[in-house]
Amino acid sequence: MKLIIAYIQPEKLNDVKQVLYERGIFKMSVTNSLGCGQQKGFHETYRGVDVEVNLLKKVRLEIAINEDYLEQTIEGIIEGARTGEIGDGKIFIQSLEDVVRIRTGERGHEAIG
Repeated sequence: MKLIIAYIQPEKLNDVKQVLYERGIFKMSVTNSLGCGQQKGFHETYRGVDVEVNLLKKVRLEIAINEDYLEQTIEGIIEGARTGEIGDGKIFIQSLEDVVRIRTGERGHEAIG
């Protein structure tokens, strides 16, 4: 069992979801987040004052999957999110020790679905 955490551009969320749905991956959590990397932000003027904006809007996806779906999930995120420009995002993969479905008490692979 793995937990995939991906940070992507907000405008690419629908593209990523569509690709994942086509691959049979429907369960995910989505959170708005702020972050910076190689993009380093930008400068703008607000009411005559120069302001540095270095935390940019991102979307965080969390997807718990069984091993069988790992590669197709990663490939789907890349396919949907890639523009070829700096700031496309990152994908992190972590091992999950255990998962428990609260409603039924199921554990492990059965709890993920």
